[in-house]
Amino acid sequence: MRIYAVGGAIRDELLGRQVADRDYVVVGATPEMLLMQGFKPVGKDFPVFLHPETHEEYALARTERKSGKGYHGFTFYAAPDVHLEDDLARRDLTINAIARGDDGALIDPFNGRADLKAKVLRHVGAAFVEDPVRLLRLARFAARFGDFSVAPETRTLMQEMVANGEVDHLTPERVWQEISTGLMEAHPARMLAVLRECGALARLLPEIDALFDVPERTDFHPEGNTGAHLLLVVAAAADMRLALPARFAALTHDVGKALTPKENWPHHHGHAKLGDAPLMRLCTRLKAPADCRELARMAVREHGNVQNVGGANALTPASMVNLLERCDVKRRPERFADLLAVCAADARGRLGMAATPYPQSEIWQRAAAAFCAVDGGEIARAVADQAKIPEQLHAARVIAVRAALTALTPSLEN
Repeated sequence: MRIYAVGGAIRDELLGRQVADRDYVVVGATPEMLLMQGFKPVGKDFPVFLHPETHEEYALARTERKSGKGYHGFTFYAAPDVHLEDDLARRDLTINAIARGDDGALIDPFNGRADLKAKVLRHVGAAFVEDPVRLLRLARFAARFGDFSVAPETRTLMQEMVANGEVDHLTPERVWQEISTGLMEAHPARMLAVLRECGALARLLPEIDALFDVPERTDFHPEGNTGAHLLLVVAAAADMRLALPARFAALTHDVGKALTPKENWPHHHGHAKLGDAPLMRLCTRLKAPADCRELARMAVREHGNVQNVGGANALTPASMVNLLERCDVKRRPERFADLLAVCAADARGRLGMAATPYPQSEIWQRAAAAFCAVDGGEIARAVADQAKIPEQLHAARVIAVRAALTALTPSLEN
C-alpha cells in the first residue's frame, strides 16, 4: 500500500499559496485494509475514508467510465491494481493532477508544473467533456487565479460540452455551489467571462448572459453594453470583500435592463420594475438561499433610488423615508448596509472609478440613523386614533430625516 498527497494541496504549495485541505490517494489497497487500520468510510459513490487521527480524506485510487448523462453518469472502479497515473488521468486539469510521494518526489505525468509556470488552465484528457462540473470548476479556477488563461484546446472542449447539451444535465444545487463559490473568489468576473466565451453562461444564467447584448451608456463602459459594466460591478464587489449575498446582488442588480424598450436604448428607464420577474426566475431555478434572494430583490428595486441622493434631482426626505420603510431598515439594518455596499460597487463599476468615494453612503447612513431614532411607541401613545399611527410615524420620520440631512445636503431643505 502506497499513499500519495494529491490535487489542490500540491498545486497551492507549488504556487506558494496557503494550503487549506489535504487529500490523499491510496494505491494498492482495499477498503478492508483501510478499515482494519481505523479509517472511517464516508464515500457514497466510491471508497473515501477519513484518517482516524487527522480526519483528512484518503481515497482509493480509481478509474471512471462514462455510463450516463451529467455529473452522476459515471461508473467507478477502485481496486489494488489501479495505478497512481490511472487515478491522476481522471482529474480535470493538469495543475490538479500532480502527486507527491512520502519521499517528497513529485509525480507529474501531465506536465501540470509547466502549466502552473505558464499560468494555463488545461484539461488532462479528452474525458474532460464527459463531466459538466469540470466546466464549472475551470471557470471557478479562472476566478481564483485571475492571471491564468484557458488553453485554446480546452476552450474548444468546453464549447463542445455546451453544444452537445452536457451542461444542461447539471443539477441546480451544483450550479449554485460552483457559481456562489466562484463569486467569492478574488476575480469573479473572470468566471463569468470564461462561461460566456464557451457559451455556458447563456445556458446556466441566461438572464445575465442577455445583458451582454444590451447597449449601455458609454460612460458606464466603453464597450457600450450592460454585461461589460456588470463585470466591473462584480469585480468592485470582490475588491470591497463583500459577503456572498451582496456579491450575488451585484451580479443581478441590472437584470431588468434586458427588458427595457429597445427604442430607449442605451437608456433603461424603468428597468427596476422590470427586473423582479427575471431575478425570481433565476433565483428559483438555482434554488438560491433566502438571504441572497432577498438582498438581490432589494438591489434590483432600489439601487437607482439609492444612487439618486445629494444631487440636483435628489430624492425628497419623504421619498427617502418611503425607501427606508420598504427596506425595513428598523428591523434589518444590516441588510440595508449591504444594499448600500452593493450600490457603491455599482457606482464604482465603471472604468477608472474603482477607487471613487461613494458619498451617498454617508447620506443614507445619516438618514437611516435618524429614521430609526424616532420612537414609534411614544407616537403611538400620543395618538388618540390608532388608525392614524402609521401616518404620524411616517411624518415624524420625515421630519427627523430632513433635520439630520439639512446641514449635510442643503438641497433637502425644500
